[in-house]
Amino acid sequence: MAQRHLPEGGRGGVWEVRYEPVEPARVCRDCGVPAPVRSSRWRRFVHVPLGKAGVRLLVHCRRYECRGCGGAWEDDLSRVAADGRRLTERAAWWAVASVVLDAMSVRSVAATLGCLWDCANDAVPAKGMKHLAGDEHRLDGVTHLGVDEHVWRHTSRGSRYVTVVVDLTPRRDGRPARLLDVVEGRSGAAFAGWLASRSEEFRRNVRVVAMDAFAGYKHAVRKAVPHAREVLDPFHVVRLAGDKLTQCRQRLQQEATGRRGTKQDPLYRARRILLKTNATLTDRQRSLLDRLFGNEDNEQLKVVWGSYQKIIACYAEPDRRKARSMIHEPVRRHQRQTRRRARRAEDTGAYPQTVFSQVGVSVSGW
Repeated sequence: MAQRHLPEGGRGGVWEVRYEPVEPARVCRDCGVPAPVRSSRWRRFVHVPLGKAGVRLLVHCRRYECRGCGGAWEDDLSRVAADGRRLTERAAWWAVASVVLDAMSVRSVAATLGCLWDCANDAVPAKGMKHLAGDEHRLDGVTHLGVDEHVWRHTSRGSRYVTVVVDLTPRRDGRPARLLDVVEGRSGAAFAGWLASRSEEFRRNVRVVAMDAFAGYKHAVRKAVPHAREVLDPFHVVRLAGDKLTQCRQRLQQEATGRRGTKQDPLYRARRILLKTNATLTDRQRSLLDRLFGNEDNEQLKVVWGSYQKIIACYAEPDRRKARSMIHEPVRRHQRQTRRRARRAEDTGAYPQTVFSQVGVSVSGW
């Protein structure tokens, strides 16, 4: 065995280590006669990095030829790297752990290992699909599911979106969520097909499904797991409320000026400030909102903005019982207001129909 350090790569260089096979395959597997060496070569493998330096294993691989039967073979190096891959078994598992647990990109993994991007990108999915996605017990104990779409391909060719299914059950114990599967496409049919392909026991154990307001996901849940509780995650609830706030601002802008806002219009200037959390507002932004809400024409905007802030506050409330009452209080108040003023129903009355009616019991600890 010999080793040397090479100043290659962009980090800590590369350690090159040379090995000889421990058990050379000299004996012919057909006739059992020792065979002479016909030729030899050095096979290069990528190993687990040492700090910031990559490690390269050079294994002396000999080729044998039997004089009796004419057969030819090489030393078996499958224990170093299976399926003829460049990454060793330990390096492949290190790459999978770095991507899954440490959220490293494949580019960073390849740079640390000192190999090409294609080499790391081929090894990580292959190892993950074989040992992680193919584990028959990986769905045991799953009771809380989360589903959403994700932009997988950032090009104009091919399908760009996939449906991501995660296990939210660990979140109840303060642990991070776990990726279960990635399904091609973002339609409700893709999610429905994934649910239908699972076992009856798994579907029976699912009690909560967190999703956005996409109707396709709702239909899939009601068809495959009708007993499960449908929950909107906090991001989409706040996003729906923010959309209603923006629509109210745009309507008031049209009524006041007959056109969309410009940078001189107070309503247009406050478009981003209105969507910020109350606790993150600066003194200058608070004074701008005070002048905006001081105008009687913007009374409806003030009401909708207050409801928007209460929705954000309810998710920050550690007491779940208090949070539930906080999220239903704007519903009751807006229902009273819609009875008094029909015009206000266009903005504030839409909240119970488009946001709060879909929230249900989504104010949960996870």
